[in-house]
Amino acid sequence: MFRIDAIFWTALGILVVAIALFAITGEQMWLALMLLSYLLRPTIASLGFAKRMVDERQMAIHYRSGNIAFAVIMITTVIVAVVQNANGDANAEFYNIIIIVGIATKAFFNVLLVKDYQKASRTIIIAVGLMALLFVVMSHGVSLESLAEGSPWLTVIALGLLAKKYPRVIGSIVFAATTVLLFFILGKGLTLGQGATALVICGPLYTAGACLFLPSRDESAEPAVEV
Repeated sequence: MFRIDAIFWTALGILVVAIALFAITGEQMWLALMLLSYLLRPTIASLGFAKRMVDERQMAIHYRSGNIAFAVIMITTVIVAVVQNANGDANAEFYNIIIIVGIATKAFFNVLLVKDYQKASRTIIIAVGLMALLFVVMSHGVSLESLAEGSPWLTVIALGLLAKKYPRVIGSIVFAATTVLLFFILGKGLTLGQGATALVICGPLYTAGACLFLPSRDESAEPAVEV
């Protein structure tokens, strides 16, 4: 199960640094390094790098254990958020952000790792627009206020639908609009909620805009040879 290769030695080195950091400073940063050490191989495997160092059995085990771990973490976080919200604890918002970021990240890579980048970008743009529109309706209900506040996100959905016909034009518009949105979100200072909003919304939109400049799967395929 354990392979002694470059990934193993790299992960072991990171783990040693983590333990040394904790012993010397006592800072919590060692936990991040320990996590990096443990997740290095499955992350490399999931992204499709160093395939010779990860066999099919390992990839299957990492896939199954990763899904189980993700489900356990999300369920635990939901339970903690519900309990803290019932107790009136302000930290409940922090756990809500973890849930949203976790689900959004998994959905984002589920789409992107298909490697049909233009199709993935359209899906991401539409999904971001729908998610933001859902939050608007949940905040204000079905009303004129929701229509006014949700109109930019309806425009985002429309851009996603038009991206198939005008990919590079829409990609440029998405880049420009996302930059304006980012300044709007962070314009009044950086808080935990604003940072999470920028990450969940602007990150995928920037990625989608970049993907629209890449050739589609049909364009990148080799042309058929006529006989």
